[in-house]
Amino acid sequence: MAESAGGGPDDGAAEMLDRPLPDGVRRRVVTIVSDGFGGLTVGELPVQLRQYARFAPNRRAKFAGNAMAAALETDPLFRQRIAEKFREVQPELSGALDSGSPTPAADPLDVAAAAYVLRPAGWVKLVTTAGEEAQRADAERAGEESRAELERLREELDRAREQTRTDTERLRAELDAAKKEAESLHRKLRSALSDVKRGEAALRKAQSEMETVRAEGHAQVSAAESETRRLKARLAEAEAALEATRRAAREGRSVEDMRVRLLLDTVLDAAQGLRRELALPPLSVRPAETVDAVEPGRMTPKDIAARALSEHDPAILDQLLALPQAHLVVDGYNVTKTGYPQMPLEKQRLRLLGQLSQLAAQTGAEVTCVFDGAELAAPVLLAPPRGVRVLFSKPGVTADELIRQLVRAEPAGRPVIVASTDREVADGIAKAGARPVASAVLLKRLS
Repeated sequence: MAESAGGGPDDGAAEMLDRPLPDGVRRRVVTIVSDGFGGLTVGELPVQLRQYARFAPNRRAKFAGNAMAAALETDPLFRQRIAEKFREVQPELSGALDSGSPTPAADPLDVAAAAYVLRPAGWVKLVTTAGEEAQRADAERAGEESRAELERLREELDRAREQTRTDTERLRAELDAAKKEAESLHRKLRSALSDVKRGEAALRKAQSEMETVRAEGHAQVSAAESETRRLKARLAEAEAALEATRRAAREGRSVEDMRVRLLLDTVLDAAQGLRRELALPPLSVRPAETVDAVEPGRMTPKDIAARALSEHDPAILDQLLALPQAHLVVDGYNVTKTGYPQMPLEKQRLRLLGQLSQLAAQTGAEVTCVFDGAELAAPVLLAPPRGVRVLFSKPGVTADELIRQLVRAEPAGRPVIVASTDREVADGIAKAGARPVASAVLLKRLS
């Protein structure tokens, strides 16, 4: 087929382009190679293109375009195989190029791309001509776009000029209205200034009248003060006369009797005040009861020593709570986590408080249960059980510190019992005069 075009296949191959392929021609060439690529076996492909053998034509053109164009230019055998595939697909265009008379109606870019692949005689001229025509077409399109853009800009300029005229007229109207309003405001300002002057004159008159009233008030106050001083002088004279009368009435009494009565009243008032302050109970102990002896039916000190209780005996807690005005302070979470740590905190609190309520009812002692506020995710809504005071430590204050504050708040001599296994708590409250008891002892007593 190539020989029939005249000159043989080597005639076209000997020709060389003196410039790069135009972009439009190169894209068409890559499309031709990509379409013919799929009809070749892997062995017929150049080594650098075999990795794209299974790609779809569009992906092959996208990712292997440069490699295919380079192989087409440097590998004559690969170009000949692509040319054969192209002749099978485009026989008419191939025949026209081989005969040297391409179809006038054909796209110049398609003709140039086919000539580049088939390499007939004069293919360089076809490619160069197609590139020049493409450039002319681009230039014509650019010129059309420039003319269209120029026309659009002219229209926008006309619209802008019209808008400017409209805005100018509107601004002139607004300026005229502003001038009229300014004149009106000037008239109002002059009227307001006149009102201010009249007001200032009225204010000066009122100030003058106020000064007159103030002077009259000062005169009246001075007169009242003079009258007050006169009345005070008369009152002092009356008080002096009354005192003289009292002294005359007391002349019949002895001075020594007056001193003794005064001292007696002082001692009696002090004794009554001391009784009220100490709140002493009625006398229940008689002197005879202070003599050391063994009464019938009572245990001797030897019997009491024989019944000494262990520190871990819950009966010792009953003895302590039986003391007068005993106060039991419980380290809440220390006790619950010792006895039933697997339960949720809410159920731990409810169980302990219920048992402490029963203990308070049985012993009559004051009971305070302290919980660590740091253990809480939110404020606790809790109705304290009867006989038990429930306290949570504030933010930044531990339950141990709150317990020490409660112990320090009690008066010296009152029996205070603290239930906690925390050694630091036990040592601290023992120094303050309280009696520590292990949490396990309280749990045994409650159970």
